[in-house]
Amino acid sequence: MARAFDRVVIVFNPNSTGNAQERAEELKSGLAERAADLPVELRPTEYAGHAREIAREEAATGAPLVVSVSGDGGYNEVVDGLMKAGRTDAVAAVLAAGNANDHRRVVARRPLLDAIVAGRTERLDLLRLSVDGEEPRYAHSYIGLGITPVVALELERGGKGSVKEIATTVRAFSRFRPFTIELDSGRQDFDSLVFANIAEMAKYAVLSEGSRPDDGVFEVILLPHASKLRVLGTAIRAAISGLGPQPSVREYAFRTVDPMPLQVDGEVLDLDAGARIRVDIAAGALATVR
Repeated sequence: MARAFDRVVIVFNPNSTGNAQERAEELKSGLAERAADLPVELRPTEYAGHAREIAREEAATGAPLVVSVSGDGGYNEVVDGLMKAGRTDAVAAVLAAGNANDHRRVVARRPLLDAIVAGRTERLDLLRLSVDGEEPRYAHSYIGLGITPVVALELERGGKGSVKEIATTVRAFSRFRPFTIELDSGRQDFDSLVFANIAEMAKYAVLSEGSRPDDGVFEVILLPHASKLRVLGTAIRAAISGLGPQPSVREYAFRTVDPMPLQVDGEVLDLDAGARIRVDIAAGALATVR
């Protein structure tokens, strides 16, 4: 069976604190042994946002498989770049390297090298984020408000690593305050609001039951404002037994009341007060190997 892509472009951050460059070179060597006829190119990034530009550029010609050797945030850049290129024959995949690799852990069916050699692609949904009607931004796994981006911001300041992560999460939790958004039904206060295309996040938390990245809907996991003890109990339940079935929708719209952070696959964005936000599903938008 002919492959659905004509070359492999491996994108990685050579200055990553993880082993991105080593893993990228290993993948290239493995493909040289098992798929010698398949052109492979290494594309190191040079600055923040460069992976998005590389993906968009590569998608303009032929049918590349763009592999992000990264965590969820780096893969988000590649996916978003391919979507911004418009309707193309480009394919995306992620090779886990970095701190958070929720998407690869949940979606993968076999080692990435085997999937590339097999050459078959599948279609997955994406979350599409629109802010005040501007050009959409795409997410492969989740979009979160509340405690999620607050912890992410603290991790950026405090550093990653098991001991540091625990201390940072506790610190962020102690400082966290609820946020208010405006819905059709009026203003509501929340501690957390997550739009999820996969069932798990943050390495351990099971957000929903029966969620799939190819079912044409996304799950809404919301925590109305409550005591911190109750929020902590929900987090523990997510880690131990999961939160169970959650509402599935095709779109969700609201308006911010105050400036606030929002997290897109690990990347933190700042929202202005009064921003009009719409999240909807881009069904089958992404071609991938898994």
